[in-house]
Amino acid sequence: MRNTAFFNENWTFTKEGVSEQVTIPHTWNAIDGQGTSNYYRGTCTYEKDFAKPEMKDGDEVYLEFRGANSSATVEVNGKELMTHDGGYSTFRVNITEVLADDNHVKVSVDNAPNDRVYPQRADFTFYGGIYRDVYLIVVNENHFDLDSYGSKGFMITPNLDGHKAVIDFKTYSVGNADKIVVSVDGVGETELNIVEENGKQVATGSITIEGVHRWDGLDDPYLYSATASIYKNGEVVDEVSDRFGCREYSFDPQKGFFLNGRSYPLHGVSRHQDRKDMGNALTTKEHDEDMDLILEMGANSIRLAHYQHDQYFYDLCDEKGIIAWAEIPFITVFMPNGRENTISQMKELISQNYNHASIICWAISNEITLEGVTDELMDNHKVLNDLIHEMDPKRVSAMANLFLLETDSPLVQLPDIRGYNLYYGWYVGEVEDNDEWFDDFHREHPDTVIGLTEYGADSVITKQSPKPVKGDYTESYMSVYHEHMLEMFSTRPYLWGTYVWNMFEFAAAGRDEAGDPGKNHKGLITFDRKQKKDAFYIYKAWWSDEPFIHLCGRRYHDRVEDNTEIKVYSNQKSVTLYVDGKEVGTVNGEHVFKFEVPISGVHTIKAVSGDLTDEMEIAKTNEPNPDYFADPLKVKNWFDEDASESELDDDYLSVNSTMGEIKASPEGAALLQRMMAAQSDKTGMAKGAKIPAAMQKMIDRQPLKKLMAQGGMEVSDEMIAQLNAALQKIKKVK
Repeated sequence: MRNTAFFNENWTFTKEGVSEQVTIPHTWNAIDGQGTSNYYRGTCTYEKDFAKPEMKDGDEVYLEFRGANSSATVEVNGKELMTHDGGYSTFRVNITEVLADDNHVKVSVDNAPNDRVYPQRADFTFYGGIYRDVYLIVVNENHFDLDSYGSKGFMITPNLDGHKAVIDFKTYSVGNADKIVVSVDGVGETELNIVEENGKQVATGSITIEGVHRWDGLDDPYLYSATASIYKNGEVVDEVSDRFGCREYSFDPQKGFFLNGRSYPLHGVSRHQDRKDMGNALTTKEHDEDMDLILEMGANSIRLAHYQHDQYFYDLCDEKGIIAWAEIPFITVFMPNGRENTISQMKELISQNYNHASIICWAISNEITLEGVTDELMDNHKVLNDLIHEMDPKRVSAMANLFLLETDSPLVQLPDIRGYNLYYGWYVGEVEDNDEWFDDFHREHPDTVIGLTEYGADSVITKQSPKPVKGDYTESYMSVYHEHMLEMFSTRPYLWGTYVWNMFEFAAAGRDEAGDPGKNHKGLITFDRKQKKDAFYIYKAWWSDEPFIHLCGRRYHDRVEDNTEIKVYSNQKSVTLYVDGKEVGTVNGEHVFKFEVPISGVHTIKAVSGDLTDEMEIAKTNEPNPDYFADPLKVKNWFDEDASESELDDDYLSVNSTMGEIKASPEGAALLQRMMAAQSDKTGMAKGAKIPAAMQKMIDRQPLKKLMAQGGMEVSDEMIAQLNAALQKIKKVK
């Protein structure tokens, strides 16, 4: 029988000639990948001595790696056995032929830049290392295939028909089995029909379940257990087990997502796998904590971005009833030399995750059109789309499209379901532009299934403001942004799913924002999972049935205003506020409850709804706390009025003029063109990238000063003065 043992202990890790003892999971970028764009990317080695495992005649031995980023070459006893390209999937190495009594394994792992293994350009850190578990497997010579894209060699396909389900089984094995039997706990067993294909045994068969118990999302994530057994000479010589769920789902372009025949809007979050000071080298403890936090907020779906996640986390999705989006890291920029890598990564993703009830789609790519759409890119996507339907006719193909991609692009229309990543209200435009974008899309494409696969706003948890504005990195703005988005979703039932970017802050070594470099700050929870931002609770107010009440702004302690807004999030219908023990009022409503409170000193604020309470302290100050602002200039933006604004001649252009007003003048358009050319190397947009007409219309409505700040430019008083001096010489076109 198969024997599988952990192989995580006693590795010698060597980086640039310096060695240390480590235990797997391990990454060499746990620290430097979270604060600098110059984190180490290169080749490091992991080595280990081990004794020959106990074996019977004919047994074979494999090493199984659940994740080594991004390319790994395995040598045993000095002989190179294989190289695997792709840092997020399981791969195995047959080491039987080179085994001795005493053995030495060396794994060279390389996360250096190249032009053939995805990902290479993306807004997250590419941690190097063997960062998931390693196993040593001893199997009989007659065994389920361990060489087929890291799969178990056991595929389970439920087919539902009312209260009945026919479960199809397919196994892949090597050797010469006498028979292969599949049993389902509590149901029965069946012997499969074996045929020879390409030197391997392929076996098929089915079991019917009467009165099937459906896997029904969060309400009832019921799983069946199945075991496949290989018999030789009357004995079971190898077994594999897996779980499966019986469910049906569909998409309606008018009514959204349906699970088992009922409307089931997908309230989703996106998740990156890494964590502060750990990188991506997680244990089950961290995976469990992430899932618990997501469930606490009330989400019922997760976009597992931007790569294949740990099998343990997909298992958690199955167990908890989470609907999952699975994807490969075909992202940002198309690499012609990476075509075969996209194919192999998709084959691994589907082969290794086929049996998961939680997964509804295989996503081809994410924002891959940053540098435009070429014939090669389009063909690569067609190959992957066809591959998905060939390997798994039961699920749908999907894509997450860059907001710059025109809605009538052939690439948008290729997969079965469509998603867009929109950041109106953060990178461009206003938050209300999201409403207009979806209304326009749905009016022009009423028969198209559409979802929102990314949206969000950055906030550093120390940053606060009584007058939050887009681009200020405050927790306050993040909250009002997400308040609007949730309201918007509630009136557009055709959205099949929405996915917050992101549930957790994550490492993005190329970023340096708001005085906290190396991170993407769009997470609703901090990188270390220790602090929930206020926006976390507005989602809980909409999505969770667990009674709660939450006072917003507890980190906005020092307040300069004479009258301050106290905001409460809750899923209750009525909230009463107390200041220093005295009742100041009751507000009835849903989700968001606001109170205006005069302040003069240090005050205790208490919110009450039935037996639920929350309490915080605030204090009146004379000067704004500079720690609350990402840029000291932001203090002046709201606290001190800029007298120079009143001196501008409104008949002439200024930084307060909209982009449309400036472009209407030839001199103004030329000035903008010079500015954009000077800034092109500092933006995320490729040179020559086409901006869709709908987005250009939104941009043209924005004042130049606001767009400059939102675009990441360092907007100093001197720059504003210089621009105004130039623009005030150009008369507005009436």
